[in-house]
Amino acid sequence: MTEDKLETCTDSCSQTIIHEEVVEKVRATIPNDESLSDVAELFKVLGDRTRTRILHALFETEMCVCDLAYLLGMTQSSISHQLRVLKQAKLVRNRKEGKVVYYSLADDHVKSIFEQAFEHVNEDQK
Repeated sequence: MTEDKLETCTDSCSQTIIHEEVVEKVRATIPNDESLSDVAELFKVLGDRTRTRILHALFETEMCVCDLAYLLGMTQSSISHQLRVLKQAKLVRNRKEGKVVYYSLADDHVKSIFEQAFEHVNEDQK
């Protein structure tokens, strides 16, 4: 054990014991930096209230930009911009029917993330 480990531990622990087997077990599960960055970026995208409102609407049903803009009281341009961000993050997809483009949640993973997030923030209200 090095001096650095002891100093780090004493700053936050009441003992200076390193549980190496626990540390090594966890170290083996830590994803690579690129994956961690991707997850952090996903949370940044989800951290915007407007995008969360759009995702909530799309959780209910697919919608076009005009409907989303009317529902959320925003301009079509603003909605389109946010949908572009959501699409780049692979959270929404679109399909074209004639001249109308409809947006929906990308897959069941997005639905699960959204459901679990609401379940988590509302768990104290039960």
